[in-house]
Amino acid sequence: MDDLKIVFESEDLLILSKKSGILVHRGYANDPITYVDLVREHGFVPRPLHRLDRQTSGILMFAKTKIAASEIGRLFEEKKIHKTYIALVRGIPPIEGEIDHPIPKAEKAERVPAHSTFERIASVDIQPRSLSLVKVFPTTGKFHQVRRHMKHIHHPLIGDANYGKGKLNREIRERYGLNRLALHALSVSFDWRERSYTFQENLPESLTLPFHKMGFDLDDPSIT
Repeated sequence: MDDLKIVFESEDLLILSKKSGILVHRGYANDPITYVDLVREHGFVPRPLHRLDRQTSGILMFAKTKIAASEIGRLFEEKKIHKTYIALVRGIPPIEGEIDHPIPKAEKAERVPAHSTFERIASVDIQPRSLSLVKVFPTTGKFHQVRRHMKHIHHPLIGDANYGKGKLNREIRERYGLNRLALHALSVSFDWRERSYTFQENLPESLTLPFHKMGFDLDDPSIT
């Protein structure tokens, strides 16, 4: 149970801090442990409310009842769940922007409309090239949406084996010790049953240590 870091728990919800490197559910892979397994061991039927990629860390939500899963699932469909991600990207993107670009809803599926906004929060001019931290706010929740959208505007995520540049990823890993995808689900907020919820999880050491080596000011409140 060491991998089950609980941010919040009620009769209806279980909010976790996901570690990079662990799958939410098994899917096509055959991993010995997933978050679905860990939640089942916690004592109830796991009902994941959204997905995070294996290498993404941060806020992960489970419903503990069918009714909660249905109600919050409807909020996702109505775009009333507000998510914030922090990503390290190649180059220096605009200070803010909007991305409307269709992507698959699932692997090998047909492309469907997808929308995100973003804001640049910090940049560093380092070797082998300039990098930026951005906050991304996906309105929809499609397959690899943050990663695909940032690649679409020519600022792919560092550490992304699918959509990034292998040579650059290797140089960043060797110079700064970044051994994972530089993507973190910072927060989720929504209104439900006459209450407002906000769940946030700060960056883990697997990101803060390399970011510090790169020269980012992690005391800057805009980064958290």
